[in-house]
Amino acid sequence: MKTSNKFIQAIIAIVAMSSNWSYSQTVIKFAHYGPISDPVHVGALKFKEVLEKESGGAYKVEIFPQEQLGKGADMIIGTQVGSIDVSVTGNPFYGGVSPEQAALDIPFLFRTVDHAYRVIDGPLGRELMDKFDARGLKGLAYWEIGFRNITNSVRPIRTPADLKGIKLRTTPNPMHIEAFKIWGANPTPMPISEVYLALSTKTVEGQENPTVHISKLKFQEVQKYMSITRHAFTAAPMVMNLAKFKALSPQQQAMFIKAAKEGAIAERQNNASLETESLAAIRKAGVEVIENVNTEPFRATAYEPVRKMYVDKFGGDILAKIDAMK
Repeated sequence: MKTSNKFIQAIIAIVAMSSNWSYSQTVIKFAHYGPISDPVHVGALKFKEVLEKESGGAYKVEIFPQEQLGKGADMIIGTQVGSIDVSVTGNPFYGGVSPEQAALDIPFLFRTVDHAYRVIDGPLGRELMDKFDARGLKGLAYWEIGFRNITNSVRPIRTPADLKGIKLRTTPNPMHIEAFKIWGANPTPMPISEVYLALSTKTVEGQENPTVHISKLKFQEVQKYMSITRHAFTAAPMVMNLAKFKALSPQQQAMFIKAAKEGAIAERQNNASLETESLAAIRKAGVEVIENVNTEPFRATAYEPVRKMYVDKFGGDILAKIDAMK
């Protein structure tokens, strides 16, 4: 009888252990473009913290920085097919998926960061994000890369004429490419992870990115001049595989959206806090910084033609709404 009781107790223990073994966290693969020193990684860590806490540990977020799971558009495709659960990359890389997003990339469309935030955080931002649904993605929140500036190793850029003939890395976005063609540069799209080597080997002579991004990617090591042009604002949508999002309960969906929005806030705050420090690091590396650039000639030559290019394809409704929010 004692032996029988021990046997039953052993079976109960095994069942209990099996039950514990069967419990496992759901792993969320989160890919982004930046190095771990970049504000996007600060946002990713906040997303991880919030989602894991809100779910009581039911979710575990694994972060893959610096395009480890694919470059630009490939990261977006990975999210569409489900090999990546959530991702953040620059808005200009969505041209092949949701080309209407290019409205946000028109040079000099946004005069201030507050104007940009009112658009991307408001009903119009939601309207644009909802367009991802038809492409197998769920837009969770707009993160940011920020206002872009020009660096190069040829000469100081003070006027559009100074860009003439410079081979300059841009994003693949048609709005950016067209603007730099108008200004006389030779725009050369390429993934961000390839830019440092391209600059160091003079495959390209310049590039354009926000100050913090330039500093964190160490472009100051291979560039001589930087012009503060703030010629375009770049948003960075955080998207999730749509089928996986739809499979969640409403409560779980709310957790993901909350974590995405808090990640966006953390990223933006970190980006703003690092602006002065990043500019100082660029100067310390020996880069000549041209701060008081008269950007009106840049705007006067490129804004209307690039805007017309967008309107001819997608109509003027979205841009009219953006204008109304200035």
